[in-house]
Amino acid sequence: MNEFYGVTTTGVYCRRGCKSRRPLPQNMRLFESADEARAAGFRPCKRCRPDQVRSGVDERFVRVCRAIEDAPEPPRLKELAALVGLSEAHLQRRFKAAIGVSPRAYAAMVRDKRLRSQLRDGRSVTEALLEAGFGSASQIYEEAMLGMTPSAFRSGGEGVRIAYVIVRSALGEVLVAATERGVCRVDIADDARVLEERLRAEYPKALLRREDDRPASAASLIVAYLAGRGPWPRLPIDVRGTAFQRRVWETLRSIAPGKTLTYGELAAAIGSPRAVRAVARACATNPIALLIPCHRIVPAAGGVGGYRWDAARKVRLLELERSA
Repeated sequence: MNEFYGVTTTGVYCRRGCKSRRPLPQNMRLFESADEARAAGFRPCKRCRPDQVRSGVDERFVRVCRAIEDAPEPPRLKELAALVGLSEAHLQRRFKAAIGVSPRAYAAMVRDKRLRSQLRDGRSVTEALLEAGFGSASQIYEEAMLGMTPSAFRSGGEGVRIAYVIVRSALGEVLVAATERGVCRVDIADDARVLEERLRAEYPKALLRREDDRPASAASLIVAYLAGRGPWPRLPIDVRGTAFQRRVWETLRSIAPGKTLTYGELAAAIGSPRAVRAVARACATNPIALLIPCHRIVPAAGGVGGYRWDAARKVRLLELERSA
């Protein structure tokens, strides 16, 4: 069972069931041991202390995790519930409380980990697709958390020239990376080292070059915006996504600073009013948040909702735009 998970947006790894705020599944990496998490560059959570020996996870949920990990395709909730003698609703509630995510989200994380592993091992896209449990190529583009085409991910960005800069901002350290065509990644963290590690993890074979920041550069424009000294920057971008993701992202870029939409309103705006969950997924997998402003989407029930760089930063962004 994958007992530990790392959070790519913070560089921290936790034990399953940690009481800290739950990260989005696409921001989580699964590990079988604390040593594996540390080797990947993650540091231990100060709340659940995953580097300390502990036992006591309900064996039923361990069995469910193993069933998900061993199955060629994600098992149905009904099958998992029968395996441990619980009702579907009871399993859903208890599993999420113990493990931290729902069985479906855990299965998605396991499948994503398989896909990444297969691609990094040199398998063809078709082979990796089948081994990971995806039923069709379209599923990779709609569901996998690659942030680029499978072929590009498989090559690790081989031959791609990416220049990047890391600067301090009102929200923490900001990394801005760009190809010759435009910005391909924007990332925020408290530690510049974490930002570089995440960039290299995504593009292990790319020709990465760190540059000094320059006046009027993309990074400077973003920092000025975050400090309230400049407008929201409309910069050229170079991101890969499905046709559906691109529709969502382009609509996000059309929302004026200071304005917000709900996920349902965004789904309606792209002409797919029933695709609310898919819209939320497209927002969450956005590789250049800020330039594709997913922070302008809020829950219909009120509040600001989740954000890949934590809710406090989202509140700060919305306040900044409303006051500008």
